[in-house]
Amino acid sequence: MTNTDITPGVYRHYKGRNYFVLGLSKNTETGEVCVVYRPLYDTDWPQLVHRNAQMFLENVIVDGKQVPRFARVTS
Repeated sequence: MTNTDITPGVYRHYKGRNYFVLGLSKNTETGEVCVVYRPLYDTDWPQLVHRNAQMFLENVIVDGKQVPRFARVTS
């Protein structure tokens, strides 16, 4: 998956919570591409967050298995 494959919609974080991806942003000084999203649960922190796209797309190790950090939720 590449940065351009990240489309708006619901994604599940590997820890189980869902987030709505609004789209991509680009740092005008560094060129870094980030994913802008919001939690789909109540929080006491800002409602819009971002993470660099490379990290958003990477796999993490959970119980000895590689899983995506964020996986698109299909209906």
